Amino acid sequence: MGFRRILLIFAIALVGAFAGAAIERAWYAAVQSPRETELHRLLHEEFDLDAAQEARLAAAEQSFALRRRALEYDLRARNALLAEAIEAEHGNGPRVQAAVEGSHRVMGELQMETLVHIFAMREVLRPDQAAKFDRVVVRALTAEPR
Repeated sequence: MGFRRILLIFAIALVGAFAGAAIERAWYAAVQSPRETELHRLLHEEFDLDAAQEARLAAAEQSFALRRRALEYDLRARNALLAEAIEAEHGNGPRVQAAVEGSHRVMGELQMETLVHIFAMREVLRPDQAAKFDRVVVRALTAEPR
């Protein structure tokens, strides 16, 4: 195998790795945004939660953190498959498409898990707190990106 061919394969693999990392970074920033952190901060600091509510929220947050972490690892594995597919196909072939579709499926799962978590947090709240929570969630979802 010639030096040029090895260099070409290396360059394609490098571009694939950077593309996967960029996609993951952009996706992760959208999923684990400052807005989510802000929502949790507001919930714990400004909603006058009682001890039972705090305990239920802590359990929900721990459960969600485990599921989110598992999906994030799955997404990293999907990015590695994408890099391998790009390296093997040198273009937008069937393996690349399958890898992209797998990544999209995992991203969708994470989004659904996030919604389930938001609704689980809402269930802990009294009606007056839930109304305030709804306003905060709507504002977070419709705010301009930072």
